[in-house]
Amino acid sequence: MSNLHKQSISWFAIIGALAAIVHYIVAVSFEFTGVLPPSQANIVGFLMAFPVSYFGHRKFSFSKQTSTHSQAFPRFLTVAVAGFIANQLLLIAALTYTWLPFWLALGLVMVIIAVSTYLLSRNWAFKHSP
Repeated sequence: MSNLHKQSISWFAIIGALAAIVHYIVAVSFEFTGVLPPSQANIVGFLMAFPVSYFGHRKFSFSKQTSTHSQAFPRFLTVAVAGFIANQLLLIAALTYTWLPFWLALGLVMVIIAVSTYLLSRNWAFKHSP
């Protein structure tokens, strides 16, 4: 594994963790206080975390990639929305078919989705197209 690839993974983990913390805190806060039901709280958490994720990954995780903003943004949005749809479906399934509380189910689902998001971001969203 190249040093550049290791650095990209490190930044992806840091930025991903920051975005995940924003998503998690917002979603759990809205659900815990009763302001929103779990599925809607999860949507708000995602929307608040998305800018952290995109701009952080663009600036740090994939800064050596040569894609333009007009190439990277729609691709990253596609990856993020696909990841969120998977997140939402897994979360609803976990809440419906297990005893897990929202805060735990959301945390587990977010970890599962993170790996696929990294791979899609690295190999497609921020990769330059000729």
